[in-house]
Amino acid sequence: MSYLDNIRTFVRVYELGSMSAAGRDLRISPAVTSSRISQLEEHLGVRLFQRTTRNLTPTEQGKAFYGGACEILEAVDNAEAQVVDITDNPRGALSVAAPLGVGRRLIAPQVPEFLKRYPEVSVRLRLTDRKVDLTSEGLDLAFFLGQPEDSNLRIRKIADVQRVLCAAPSYIAAHGCPASGADLVANGHECLSLRFPGATEFQWRLQTPDGPKRYRVAGRYESDDGDVLIDWALEGHGIAMKPVFEVAGHLRSGRLVPVATATPPEPIQMACLFTHRRRQDPKTRLFMEFVIDRIGAVVQDSERAAQLPR
Repeated sequence: MSYLDNIRTFVRVYELGSMSAAGRDLRISPAVTSSRISQLEEHLGVRLFQRTTRNLTPTEQGKAFYGGACEILEAVDNAEAQVVDITDNPRGALSVAAPLGVGRRLIAPQVPEFLKRYPEVSVRLRLTDRKVDLTSEGLDLAFFLGQPEDSNLRIRKIADVQRVLCAAPSYIAAHGCPASGADLVANGHECLSLRFPGATEFQWRLQTPDGPKRYRVAGRYESDDGDVLIDWALEGHGIAMKPVFEVAGHLRSGRLVPVATATPPEPIQMACLFTHRRRQDPKTRLFMEFVIDRIGAVVQDSERAAQLPR
């Protein structure tokens, strides 16, 4: 067994806090994971983890070894990047995260063509509207909407994405069409909220003649899945704030109608996050450039087709 494989396994076990989770991430069995850790401990002559039936805790030696292990892996990755030109054939698994709407509509459609060009690469696409942690979750890239909280990560901006407040004609017929954010709040409109730990979407930041203003909206419908909010809006249950590219087809067909147009939402940044070490990997660079070149154009085309005033 490769000593480097043992180190990689140790790092994932340390970061995920679980043999089974590390095994799933590396796509190896729990038995192989445990065997690699045991071989590494035997080589070093120390215990790296304290194991019980319920917990796995790094020892002091394990904590000390982790920092050096990360440096070893980073040095190896950087060295490989120096000798593998970006135009050569990249290989290996690429782990990518994206919000549901971005992933389904923008990222996933690009994956087959990318894999056709680079047959020795595999893509693990994880879609979630919650915030992700690149390091602890073993991700190479994470696409996102908004502003990242971790300033230690590298950011590649893709576009400023136009958003819209929208509702079904049936909702407007039953509750009226709010003209502005103030109208939303004053008349108690049902606002569909994207909620998960740390989410702030229930405070909608809208553009007013006096500058951006936050409106604390309310509603009985909440979900951590942005597509569920679109479904609820289409069914007439309330008003959703969505990126235009996610609802452009519904706006064109009239199934959703813009509301509160006097105070439209501020655009939101679309970007991708990566660590410096991940950026050195040829397949990461290739995938990022491949996707960014295409999804920026898709977003712009969707916004033009929706014909919303800016």
